[in-house]
Amino acid sequence: MGDLLNLERLAHFSGATLLAAIATATIYLHQCRSYFNQIRQDFIAYQRQRNENSAESSTKKKTKGKGANPDDNTFVIGFFHPHCSSGGGGERVLWKAIQALGELKEGKLMDRRTNKSKKKSVSTSADDDTLNHCKNLVVVIYTVDEPSATYEKDLLTHVRERFSITIPKSLSLHFVHLHEEKHLLQKSKRLTMMAESLGTMKLAWCALSAVTPHVFFDTTGCAFTFFVARLLAGCKVGAYVHYPTISTDMLSLVWKRRPTYNNDAKVAANPIVTCAKLIYYVIFAFLYGLVGSLANLVMVNSSWTKNHIQYLWKLSGKVHVVFPPVDTKSLKVLPLADRENMILSIGQFRPEKDHTLQLLSFAKLMENDEIKKSDVKLVLIGSCRGEDDRQLVDQLQKRARELNIQDNVEFVLNQPYPVLKDYLGRASIGLHTMWNEHFGIGVVEMMAAGLVTIAHESGGPESDIIQSPWNERTLDYSNCTGCLASNAEQYAALMRRIIKDGSSSDLAMKIRENGRKHAEQFSDEVFMNAFKGALLS
Repeated sequence: MGDLLNLERLAHFSGATLLAAIATATIYLHQCRSYFNQIRQDFIAYQRQRNENSAESSTKKKTKGKGANPDDNTFVIGFFHPHCSSGGGGERVLWKAIQALGELKEGKLMDRRTNKSKKKSVSTSADDDTLNHCKNLVVVIYTVDEPSATYEKDLLTHVRERFSITIPKSLSLHFVHLHEEKHLLQKSKRLTMMAESLGTMKLAWCALSAVTPHVFFDTTGCAFTFFVARLLAGCKVGAYVHYPTISTDMLSLVWKRRPTYNNDAKVAANPIVTCAKLIYYVIFAFLYGLVGSLANLVMVNSSWTKNHIQYLWKLSGKVHVVFPPVDTKSLKVLPLADRENMILSIGQFRPEKDHTLQLLSFAKLMENDEIKKSDVKLVLIGSCRGEDDRQLVDQLQKRARELNIQDNVEFVLNQPYPVLKDYLGRASIGLHTMWNEHFGIGVVEMMAAGLVTIAHESGGPESDIIQSPWNERTLDYSNCTGCLASNAEQYAALMRRIIKDGSSSDLAMKIRENGRKHAEQFSDEVFMNAFKGALLS
């Protein structure tokens, strides 16, 4: 009897504790929402005052009616992109997205001249509310860059020169500088994914405490920021996902105890540590799925990424494939014929790019007696972000000496775009070796430039870019757009055939022509239409 009474008391106590916890969480959530809403109202008042002081805006009439925003139609979209001034593919996506918003503000919907826009029409009557927001749009960018008197001017000049992107002057930009919180993005040596995710949550809190937008748009893959933005700040959440932070492929690698750049050989060799890491990965994947499902709008850069995100973010709704923008227009003017026996690799020097496989493949190619060694060169061109990347380059140069190919290998580091374009106009073969590359902007650039591109048979290159690959068993190459390989022997065999036949052979020229034509599917115009279409859908 006494045990039953104790159990009853425990049940009552547990129930009361649970109700108290729920009440406390509800009160805290309400206070957070009120706090961030006040920050939003203050920013809108500040923005309205700026507009009133502007000679241009003083003549504009304020409109009210159906779909009007209680904030006098001022609509704020905040982009979480701490390193917005960098020059990579992720930054190109960011600035093209902002350019698209600028065009929407000016009333430009879809480019009807492209095939895609003709296929996918947008009903303007159904999107009156969205377009109404765009008329009084303010874009906020959260960055860890330090402020300066000429920061915005210098950055927009950099964007124009690096990416050939011009942001419409009618679009109001506002930068939130989080340089004092930059340490939150530092990498951790232990529990890296969890530690970095917690750091981004703290950074998101600081960002939203400065300016709270109506829509929080993450373009860096920091899904844990969604918890702060949607649940605490009450924002709508949009995301452009370049790659999932964790995937079933990563879990598979750990399970199979396969050493790779993010699964140390010592860990892979120890079954107990492997089991612990697998449990950690499963827990993180579960949490990643929960926070990812908070997104209201999800865009991804490839079919491969879409499949993984749909599996992990089960409650996020429709996932839109929006291929990243590639400047194909300036590359398709390069000549196709009379190329040098140059094999070109482009991409940042990071472990996951697997430049070692490129060296091994090239060394195997040079073993072939049919190849005149003095005429063939491998050029690895890319950027180094810091000391870790520099050390990787040193290791690669050492590996080239060990393979006795150092005289035929050239490393080109941190060069401006015109230098890259010059190499793209001279090289005959493009080389890509990253396993499960989420998309592969470099692959598209090489195809658009007219290189016979050999990419890794996985990820985005396999699912979206080189869908009609050629190999030595292919009898009809009339529709082939490139080649796929997965080991040094396959890469070497494909390179040997292209070099042996000659850079202007029928086979090489047909692949170059088809590859360039296929690359148009990933142009700036296609991205702009797809991005606008996803926003207005």
